[in-house]
Amino acid sequence: MKDILVIIPQFNNLDLLKSCLNSLEAQVYARYDILVVDNNSTDGTRDYLNSIDVEKILLDDNIGFAGAVNKGLEYAQDKNYPYAILLNNDTEVDTDFIQELKNKISSDDKIFSASSFMISMKDKSLVDDAGDSYTILGFAFQNSTGQRIDNYIKRENIFSSCAGAAIYNMKILKEVGLFDKMHFAYLEDIDLGYRAKINGYKNVFAENAICYHVGSATSGSKYNKFKVRLSSRNNIYLIYKNMPLLQILINLPFLILGTLVKQVYFIKKGFGGDFFFGIIDGIKDLPKLNKVKFKFGNLINYVKIEIELIVNTFCYVIDYIKRHV
Repeated sequence: MKDILVIIPQFNNLDLLKSCLNSLEAQVYARYDILVVDNNSTDGTRDYLNSIDVEKILLDDNIGFAGAVNKGLEYAQDKNYPYAILLNNDTEVDTDFIQELKNKISSDDKIFSASSFMISMKDKSLVDDAGDSYTILGFAFQNSTGQRIDNYIKRENIFSSCAGAAIYNMKILKEVGLFDKMHFAYLEDIDLGYRAKINGYKNVFAENAICYHVGSATSGSKYNKFKVRLSSRNNIYLIYKNMPLLQILINLPFLILGTLVKQVYFIKKGFGGDFFFGIIDGIKDLPKLNKVKFKFGNLINYVKIEIELIVNTFCYVIDYIKRHV
């Protein structure tokens, strides 16, 4: 029986998708299926998918990363796969990628997700992502990004997995819930990992599951108007949804400081207006969000998360210094 479904959300970039699928063909682990969820691509993707032997969901509209992967995860739930791997179309994976992710997530029934070791496709001596973190300043960041792979800081337990190349426990996902489709794209994986931690589950780093990542293949660049505005908006979602009111009030001075720092940064980058209006969009949408209900049984988890947010802030500073010194 196949016990893993590999879900690849797709929107154009057909050549990258082909390379991704080719790398999956060489896996040493055989008990997996592949599902491509196409967000109404216009580059010949659909003709290609209809010509090869993979499961596919062909959407009539672009419903974003979160919406597309939710379609895949719902399929995995319906077919009773114990695990699902989310994999970006701009990745290529080592031959034991799936095996290593499976080994990691099955080692502890409290593990919700395991994030792969993502290495830059453009420079394979550099880390792209070693798991994701979140800080008390409201900064999300990729652990050790831009650092040499022989000198990065390994963190066994991470705040959340990067959904570009990670495995999820479907049983826990049923309890925690799917990705928030309101995010459309960006920070939806941090939000999901946050919810899992509130419920007492763990997100971990699978160091031996190697993945090579192009990065920003769909949005086109590290920073652009679309990405900056959505990320700014989604960060408001993330804070409001997952922090109880008391925690928001305690962290508010730090969150305001972090927002001001980012505002100045994006003004210098030429995206100041996009960042600001993203915040406005997020505040306007607050009544539409499904806020995580506070439960006293999860109080210790909130305390652990608060400590982690503080620790991650220092880790962010260390990461930043190592990249720029």
